[in-house]
Amino acid sequence: MAYFPPVPVIRRNHIITTLRQHGAVSKETAMTLSEAGVINPNGFRKITELLCRRGILRQNGERYYLGIR
Repeated sequence: MAYFPPVPVIRRNHIITTLRQHGAVSKETAMTLSEAGVINPNGFRKITELLCRRGILRQNGERYYLGIR
């Protein structure tokens, strides 16, 4: 039996960590996922949408910032 890593969890953690490291914590410091250095920023769009719906990420146009501290 093969083990598959939980890709959605890894992706979520990568986005949150990367935005936190780059200081995207408010509307003023919001940045696109590419600017923050997120690997394959257009991949897994559903995960990004889910993070926004749950309030973990906030969206300001095409830019994102953390909605949690």
